[in-house]
Amino acid sequence: MKRKEIEKLLERSKKFKDAADFHFSRGDFDLAAFNLEQSLQLFLRAKLLEEGLEFPKIHTVRRLFLLLGESLGKLDLFKKFEDERSLEFASLEDAYITARYFPRDFERGEVERLKKFVEEVEEFVERSSD
Repeated sequence: MKRKEIEKLLERSKKFKDAADFHFSRGDFDLAAFNLEQSLQLFLRAKLLEEGLEFPKIHTVRRLFLLLGESLGKLDLFKKFEDERSLEFASLEDAYITARYFPRDFERGEVERLKKFVEEVEEFVERSSD
């Protein structure tokens, strides 16, 4: 059962990333940023399930990321990564909140950096999980 749930979360994560690309291509940068945040959030939840953790009902990618680092026994490594990229984490979290509750414009370059950041986090997690 867990395997199917993990696969479903990873599939949805990919779909949110595809949606981000679509919205980016149309110039809808706020929606692209929101979809990137959702993509990463689902990716991290899937990785937590892989580690045998039932993830808490939280919505901040930073907390999910650090929880994963703790579950892998690599909290110091994850904390260092998070400290070095705290602005990117904050910007992604901002995308989640503002897309739902407040008007906020995102710029093309900002979303490009967020997309690169999401890919870096995924690669970091994959390397750390081995």
